Amino acid sequence: MNQISNIIKSTLLKLPTPINISYWWNFGSLLGLFLSIQIISGFFLSMHYCPNIYYAFYSIIHIMQNISNGWLIHNIHINGATFFFICIYIHMGRGMYYKSFILTHTWMIGTTIFLISMATAFLGYVLPWGQMSFWGATVITNLVSTIPYIGNMMVMWIWGGFSINNATLNRFFSLHFILPFIILLLVIIHLYFLHTTGSTNPLGTNSNLYKISFHSYFSYKDLLGFIILTFLLTIIILQYPYIFSDPDNFTPANPMITPIHIQPEWYFLFAYAILRSIPNKLGGVIALLMSIIILYTLPLMHSLMNTLSFYPPTQILYFIFINNFILLTWAGAQPIESPYMYISQSLSIMYFMYFILFTPTNTFWDTMLK
Repeated sequence: MNQISNIIKSTLLKLPTPINISYWWNFGSLLGLFLSIQIISGFFLSMHYCPNIYYAFYSIIHIMQNISNGWLIHNIHINGATFFFICIYIHMGRGMYYKSFILTHTWMIGTTIFLISMATAFLGYVLPWGQMSFWGATVITNLVSTIPYIGNMMVMWIWGGFSINNATLNRFFSLHFILPFIILLLVIIHLYFLHTTGSTNPLGTNSNLYKISFHSYFSYKDLLGFIILTFLLTIIILQYPYIFSDPDNFTPANPMITPIHIQPEWYFLFAYAILRSIPNKLGGVIALLMSIIILYTLPLMHSLMNTLSFYPPTQILYFIFINNFILLTWAGAQPIESPYMYISQSLSIMYFMYFILFTPTNTFWDTMLK
């Protein structure tokens, strides 16, 4: 026990932390909080959930209506996912602005966590077996068919048959249960690399000077973030529990009736807009994958100052990129028709252009500053 307490003291309480980090650095710990909430609430839901195409939808209703406090655990889980993705986007946005990707290993593991989190959320969205769950799974799994030669075979292998059926739901449930624990393992590795190098700060330096212990200065700062976000989550759960839910998902899955607009949850809409903006199916899938994989290339971009605060043109580009991301999310929820298609195509080009323009602009300012 003494060894464990010494490890906690050295790795957390006495961790040397930059004195000038702001509240934007709180979202890492908030992600840990919401990941814990998701794992615990998901564990309790799994006790009563039935992964069967005939009973899945009604097992959710059973949880909501018959299980003691089942409605509360269910609402915590579905809205906790939204808060998790809000935090992860802010966390990554802060990392891009202050160039935290100079910590290469930490950034790479973080991007992998983001990818697996997206997969986990998609699998979870399928489990209630509502209309949008079924048709969302149909659309996304069909994207695998774009792989030359083996695509169709892989789709049937994923489905466990010639269409989405009971085997598909069973394996989706198994994967949805196991992936959060893989994320948890990656989070530990993420923190290990972060504690090895030390955190970045708003000045973009990685010096050992001007650092203070994590406790009590930053532990209380994190606690304040916990209280505020938990309070907001509680308001959503108790007052507006279905504000982020799709109305079509309150109808049992019916393979014979296609919803008018098939769309994923809001946190996937930016990628969905990029997918739909390209008429060619294979091209759309490649663009969808590249919209995430391109984040792995950021550590290759080096510059004199490791924060956008000292680069006015790049700073402007960054905020255009953030607005572009928000507009892509909006465009992904619109019908596939004019003018939304042209808007999605323009926004998709701008999304990738940011990463192309990012390095030359920094190189120019490096030359000027020298």
